[in-house]
Amino acid sequence: MGVHAKEQPPRRAEGLVYQCRLPLSSATLDLVSGLVRGHLKKIRWRKLPPGRIALIVLAVLRHDQRLSDMAGGHGISASTVRRWLLEVTGLLAARAPRLDRALKKIARKGGVVVLLDGTLVRTRRRTGDANRPNFSGKHKTHGLLFLALTDEKGNLVWISAAKPGRSSEITIARHNKITIHLREAGLGALADLGFVGLDDDPDDPVIVTGRKATRGHPLTAAQKEANRLVSRERAVNEHGFADLKNWRILTKVRMNARHATTLLRALLVLTNAQIQR
Repeated sequence: MGVHAKEQPPRRAEGLVYQCRLPLSSATLDLVSGLVRGHLKKIRWRKLPPGRIALIVLAVLRHDQRLSDMAGGHGISASTVRRWLLEVTGLLAARAPRLDRALKKIARKGGVVVLLDGTLVRTRRRTGDANRPNFSGKHKTHGLLFLALTDEKGNLVWISAAKPGRSSEITIARHNKITIHLREAGLGALADLGFVGLDDDPDDPVIVTGRKATRGHPLTAAQKEANRLVSRERAVNEHGFADLKNWRILTKVRMNARHATTLLRALLVLTNAQIQR
């Protein structure tokens, strides 16, 4: 009979630090580092250089790293990383364009149309009454709904405040007075069937949508072809949403609507710094 060696217990990998690639441009890192540097001059405290702080925050946003993991790798506390995250996203969100300014900027560049759509960002399910407003019957999941405008190339230009998942896209559009701002800027917008009825001026519409079939009134061949043309022109706005959701912190948001709005607008600024078509 052979003699079996006693198995050694596995060694724990505590204290080891691993590296991962952060697929962001140096311009994005410089943008965040500059904001942090200016902020640190005002509050007059720092535990790490601005570049390191910017790198940690970008890693959390891009890869959704746990705050305790990022903190342990840099010899700081998780509460410090959380504070940096909130402060930096606030600084970035302050640079996000307002709706009227974003539309006027497109008009000055010679643009004539923008693309309007909404999307749901999933959130962690809450307990009790706070859980109900965030449930979307359309998507069958909990989340926050927001609208976004993109230009004709699919670049994000504006993001609305986040609303509970049970809200409707057309209600959010009316709350933000999108049709009024479009008329003031002299622009039009392409939207999906969820925005039918948003424009209250059928003689001079600024919101172009497809046509809905009703009971007993199917769409004609011409109307179906018009719907396909609208869908084809709107397809590029999915690129903007895809760019935004590449930030994995949006995989499942753990914030309330107010902080989620700040986060989304901060990611809009970072996305535009990273990608321009």
